Amino acid sequence: MPVDELLSRSPDAWREATAHPFLTGVREGTVPVAAFDTWLVQDARFVADLLRFQARLLARAPRPAQAVLAGGLVALVEELAWFEQLAAARGLDLAAPALPATTGYAELLARLDDADVPTGLTALWTIERTYLDAWSGALPGAPQYREFVEHWTVPGFAGYVAGLAAAADAFPPADPDAVFAEVVAAEIVFWDMAMGAA
Repeated sequence: MPVDELLSRSPDAWREATAHPFLTGVREGTVPVAAFDTWLVQDARFVADLLRFQARLLARAPRPAQAVLAGGLVALVEELAWFEQLAAARGLDLAAPALPATTGYAELLARLDDADVPTGLTALWTIERTYLDAWSGALPGAPQYREFVEHWTVPGFAGYVAGLAAAADAFPPADPDAVFAEVVAAEIVFWDMAMGAA
């Protein structure tokens, strides 16, 4: 079963994860800057957690899936450098404590680290596909957030997500719906956290 079919099997959860009020607020400019900055700091923490998860997944992955995972790791390293530049420019503390949603997502990644490789691949595709669709729905973004929306919707990111889909399709897990649902639920909680930080 192609992983893309998972989206149509859970339409309500997918809509909640990719058309969240936080994203609408970014598009319309109604998200307070302080809330957005809190979300940025937490997202930087999440990216660091994802980097560790993905590095270990690469080490376990079958040869055909290694190239896309390695490319993603390079992008995550660059993303962390970008977050550091943002933090300096916006006066943010990237060492701020993790909020519960961020801690919960880190715990999910730790559990996925113990899962089989096919489950990990489907989880990673779900994470990145959610991000791509969510930010694509926020286009073009309000002026104060436009650079961020553009950053997360570059054509190369869509190509990366397509590569992850191919890897996940080549090595399907026993229960793709379960891992998809768990990741999408974590994404929704993460957006909720952003709104709660207002």
